[in-house]
Amino acid sequence: MSNPVCVEVTRGNLVESRHRGSVAVVDGDGKLVLSLGDIERGVFPRSACKAMQALPLVESGAADAYCFGNKELALACSSHNGEDAHVALAASMLARAGRDVSALECGAHWSSDQKTLVHQARTIDKPTALHNNCSGKHSGFVCACCHQGIDPKGYVGYDHPLQQQIRATMQSLTGTPLGHDNCGTDGCSIPNYAVPLRSLAHGFAKMATGNGLEPLRAKASRRLFEACMAEPFYVAGTGRACTKLMQIAHGRIFAKTGAEGVFCAAIPEQGVAIAVKADDGNGRAAEVMVAATLARFFERGSDVHAGLTTMANKALSNWNGIHVGDIRATATLAA
Repeated sequence: MSNPVCVEVTRGNLVESRHRGSVAVVDGDGKLVLSLGDIERGVFPRSACKAMQALPLVESGAADAYCFGNKELALACSSHNGEDAHVALAASMLARAGRDVSALECGAHWSSDQKTLVHQARTIDKPTALHNNCSGKHSGFVCACCHQGIDPKGYVGYDHPLQQQIRATMQSLTGTPLGHDNCGTDGCSIPNYAVPLRSLAHGFAKMATGNGLEPLRAKASRRLFEACMAEPFYVAGTGRACTKLMQIAHGRIFAKTGAEGVFCAAIPEQGVAIAVKADDGNGRAAEVMVAATLARFFERGSDVHAGLTTMANKALSNWNGIHVGDIRATATLAA
């Protein structure tokens, strides 16, 4: 099955690039609301599923034990820029569990955000694991282990008790069997599982609505979504698409990107969730896809619809500030 062209990039009057992809929108009961392309093929959600991976942190009681508020929970779901506020909060989370950066097993890297990278280069000799874009999630992992009396050492491993908890959680949410056959290793070294796009969207719809979830999980899901929507800066950072999407809607949209062209979102008030995948793994295309899909669910003429439509159709300028083309959602996607 050939997926439709969802995004076009123009230069002058011509289309220079085309991005194919798939889109699934599902409600809390599992009903398919919108479908484009092959939504049954397994895709790795990568970082888009971090809110699912953060559920044991809340369900175990660790978040309450360490007095985590919205900022900490948002960071536990984040792929952040490594800005100073992100790094400091990750360190604070670890400190509450009596740990420090040495407990993190995510590796270290410089920020992928240019302005943050320049700042880092001016202020530190080299990055630590706290600067890793996944340090918030990993700090949450360490805290979940410590509160439960589990040795956090080796927490990134497939057979570690925490990863077993996460695997069971994600399997329950998505309804997809998870094991070695559909497991890969993520950039931050934890297991990541390929699931159908439709199942991924359904999992987030269940989190958004509580449908089919036991009360503890429904409450934890709502708490994580509300934290991210309240503190979108800590989910990503300055200038990032996740942060912008949630700022546009002021507590009405949850959004989280993943590597290789995956993006997930939910509109809790409407009981639906979205999962998109750009076939070529292009993150810029995935941002257009999720923004255009979200815009379908808000009234034309509203500020939210206008903001989402602007994100889905952006002018491209060169280094001299000259308008050279556009990146835009196709009619198939934006209908």
